[in-house]
Parts: sequence; structure tokens; C-alpha cells
Amino acid sequence: MLSSVRSVTRSAQVILQTMSFGLVLISAIGLCILTLGAAVGLLPWLGFAVQIGDRIHENAGQIVQIAGTVFCVMLAGFLPTHAQIMALETSHRHFSLGMQDVTQAYLHAHAADRAGIFQLSSEFDSMRERLAYMRRHPDLADLEPDLLELAAQMSHVSRALADTYSDANVGRAKMFLRQRQQEIARFKGRLVKAKAITKELRHWMQQIEQEEAGTAAQLSRLRSELADLMPEALGLENRAQMRRRQAQRPVTEGAPANLASAAE
Repeated sequence: MLSSVRSVTRSAQVILQTMSFGLVLISAIGLCILTLGAAVGLLPWLGFAVQIGDRIHENAGQIVQIAGTVFCVMLAGFLPTHAQIMALETSHRHFSLGMQDVTQAYLHAHAADRAGIFQLSSEFDSMRERLAYMRRHPDLADLEPDLLELAAQMSHVSRALADTYSDANVGRAKMFLRQRQQEIARFKGRLVKAKAITKELRHWMQQIEQEEAGTAAQLSRLRSELADLMPEALGLENRAQMRRRQAQRPVTEGAPANLASAAE
């Protein structure tokens, strides 16, 4: 939509510029003929009077005619420069349109090359194959042969790039990256599960430690209560534990004492 509006605006601008060009040229030529004819007496001067204040100028028409002629001639002096500018704009627009067509044709040929349609390797056969493909393409049927040939040359030069980034290679690369992404997603899932299990075990261990601490506190409290109630029984139990510890000592610990008694 925007491109069509720009095209219509550009066409209207070109038409107005052409009409202005012709109008200025015709006006300058016509006024020059009228003024020169009036100067030599073949044609009458433009006649009207102008009153400025109390003074009336009878030759105001002659002055206006001469001034208009000079003005139109001065405008006509800019017409060659304006024509050159218009020619440059037209050539630049044609060049831009030509480059757009070449770009479009090259993109179609490069896409076909990436798909593996072109199989011939020699330059002549490769160019002919590409030209035949672009001539058969419905979007490129209206392009000029020179533009198609230029696009075919560009496609032939970039055939190594098309081989490297062919659709098959790009597809394999995308599949590899997709698999890597899936592996990363699975690994992230395992990490989440491992974190949850670790958190659960830590919480469980804290509960067990709290229960052990509570049990030890209860046992200590029971011992203190038992010592208050039956101190003699607790003393007998302590002495029995000491005897069991002495009995469990190695025999070698008592060897020096036995030797000393034998010497005596």
C-alpha cells in the first residue's frame, strides 16, 4: 500500500515538473517575441496606466511587459540544470529498480542452489542451468536478460556458500541444536528433582537430630532423677562398670606387676 502511494506521488510529481518546464519555456519564448516585436514597432506594447499617489504612469504596461520577459528568460536559464537533475533522478530510479530486480532474481537462484537443484559444475553449464531456471520461474519471467545474466553470475560465484549453507546442512545443524536443547531441558529436570530430594533429606536429617537431642536430654534427666532417688544403687552400678573395664584390659598391662611379685 505504501509503495503504491509513493509510486503515484512520484508520477504526479514528474508530470507537474514536466508541465512547469514546458510552461516556463513557452512563456519565455512568447514574451521575448512580443517584446522584440514591440521594440521594433511590429507589435503593440502592453498598454495600461497605473496611478501611484497623484502621479499617473502611462507606460506601466510597457514596464510590466519588459519585466515579465526578463523574469521568464531568467527562469528559462535554470531549465538546463533542472533537466540534468531530472535525468539524474530518473537514471538513479532506474538503477534502483534494476538492482531490486537483480536482488530478487539472485535470491531465487541462491535458494534453488541451496536446495541442490543445480548440479553442473563447469562455469558455462552452471550459468546456462541457472539462466534456464530463472527464465522458467513465474516471478522472474518479465525481467530483462541482462539482469538475469547478472543474477546468474552472482549465483555461480556464491555456489560455494550455497553448498556450505545448503538446506540439508542447515537442517542437520538445526536438528543437532534441537537435540542439545532437549538434553539440556532433561538435565534441568533432573537437577530440579535432585534439589528436591536433597532438600527432603536435609529436612529429614534435621528432624532425626532434633529427636536424638530430645532423647538424650530425656535420658540425662532420668539419670539425674534416679541419682536423687537411689544414690547407692547408682554408685554400685558405677563400680560394676569400672570392674568390667578393668577386666577388658589386655593381659600385657598386668605383666610387669606379675614379674615384680615373682622377683619378691
